Amino acid sequence: MDELEIITALTALAQTTRLQAFKLLVTHEPNGLASGELARQLEVPHNTMSTHLAILTRTGLISGERQSRTITYRANISRFRDIALYLLRDCCGGRPDACVPLMSDLIPCCTPKETA
Repeated sequence: MDELEIITALTALAQTTRLQAFKLLVTHEPNGLASGELARQLEVPHNTMSTHLAILTRTGLISGERQSRTITYRANISRFRDIALYLLRDCCGGRPDACVPLMSDLIPCCTPKETA
C-alpha cells in the first residue's frame, strides 16, 4: 500500500456514518449485511447510505455482492489489517518493549471465542 491509498482510506473513515458502517460490518463478519439493513440500523436514508457505501467500497475497506435486488456488504478485514500495519510498522523505533502496551490492548479484543 502506498501513502495515497492509506490517506484515502483514513479519509473515508473520518466521517461518522462511514465509520459506524464499517464498524457494524466488522461485527457481522463473515456474513455481512444488506445495504438496507445497514441504513436501518444506522438510521440513515437509503440513498445517503448508498453514497457512504460507495466511498468505502472505492477504498477497498468493504465490498458488495449483489444477490438479486439486494447488495450485501462485507468488511475487508485484510485491507484494514494492511492499513493498521502500515501505521504501526515502525511504531517502536527499534524498541519492541515500546509496543507491548499496544499489543496487550489488541490481544483481548481479537481472541477467538471458545465454543462449548
